[in-house]
Amino acid sequence: MPGIVIVGVQWGDEGKGKATDLLGDRTDWVVKFNGGNNAGHTVVIGDEKYALHLLPSGILSPGVTPVIGNGVVVDLEVLFAELDALSARGIDVSKLRVSANAHLITHYHRTLDKVTERFLGKRQIGTTGRGIGPAYADKINRVGIRAQDLFDESILRQKIEGALDQKNHLLVKVFNRRAITVDEILEDLLSYAERLRPMVCDTGLLLNDALAAGEVVVFEGGQATMLDVDHGTYPFVTSSSATAGGASTGSGVGPGRLDRIVGIVKAYTTRVGSGPFPTELFDEQGDWLRARGFEFGTTTGRPRRVGWYDAPITRYATRVNGITDLVLTKLDILTGLDEIPVCVAYDVDGRRFDELPVNQTDFHHAKPILESFPGWHEDISTARTFEDLPQNAQDYVLALEKMSGTRISVIGVGPGRDAVIVRHDLVD
Repeated sequence: MPGIVIVGVQWGDEGKGKATDLLGDRTDWVVKFNGGNNAGHTVVIGDEKYALHLLPSGILSPGVTPVIGNGVVVDLEVLFAELDALSARGIDVSKLRVSANAHLITHYHRTLDKVTERFLGKRQIGTTGRGIGPAYADKINRVGIRAQDLFDESILRQKIEGALDQKNHLLVKVFNRRAITVDEILEDLLSYAERLRPMVCDTGLLLNDALAAGEVVVFEGGQATMLDVDHGTYPFVTSSSATAGGASTGSGVGPGRLDRIVGIVKAYTTRVGSGPFPTELFDEQGDWLRARGFEFGTTTGRPRRVGWYDAPITRYATRVNGITDLVLTKLDILTGLDEIPVCVAYDVDGRRFDELPVNQTDFHHAKPILESFPGWHEDISTARTFEDLPQNAQDYVLALEKMSGTRISVIGVGPGRDAVIVRHDLVD
């Protein structure tokens, strides 16, 4: 049975939670392997809408064991608030498991994130201010605090002291903020220790045993390919590995156990925060697309930048991730357009690029070369087979598939759990 990785193809918000939910009744484990509460998944089940920020979306599926892997940075306040909110709505959250090696976000990480971003001024990256980057920086600098550290107060105090030695100098002398005491951080973290204890374990061992037993494990990536710290539009990226390779490093499961890589891509393109975006729309069509697609961040509520579908980005993501299947979401949002432009290449100072320019400066100045496809006006929200779609919608999907370098296996035609067309099974 497969290990299935789900990754975003563009700049996030493609609908990865829905794709994970689609696999729910055949999935035994769902693993969040990167990121933190700086992004969210929205899952609609019947008349209920669930906005998840830190938890794997598989927590909504009975019988699934949700796992927060070692590649995630965890804000315990957010974690337990989210668990309490789901419990209040009747969702069983008792199966959640958290890697002992997952790093924790503290008060000083959130503070540094916010003051540093303000300090950058016009050079701001566009972070969410939730401490994600500083927590990952501490991880790489080897002064981070892990979930397992909460269960040894002496070690925890030493680690907090080591982290604050440097950070308080920065807060006080550079940012003119008050120093943070060791005791206030210690007290805050220890207040979660006993509640966290039953959840913490060697999740890598659990997942490898599950795969060896023939169970289906889904690895759910946060953010997306173009926000990956190595392969995205650096420096306007997240601080973790959001591509398929991150599924191994962020979970403790070797790449040989990953059988299928599923890329989630919108029928148009969005991004949040700063950075290049060749197909971005600044006119009434952009306003229409944003309003119709309700393009506002699940976690931040920020309006998303919107633009047309970018085929070179999808080809790039297919190559970088080794994508075997694409899930095309929000096709229904394009209903009502007479013509649908698609970016097929870029123009950079008179030079044509059919693939992403390797030079970030070139990509920043890239102008989209657009090809238009006939639109449709029929309601497609009730379509459940490919043949149910209007011919122009079929032609649009087939054109995207041809340009993308891999097959489009699932098509989203509405926000509901069952509003999908399955062309190829993602599990078999």
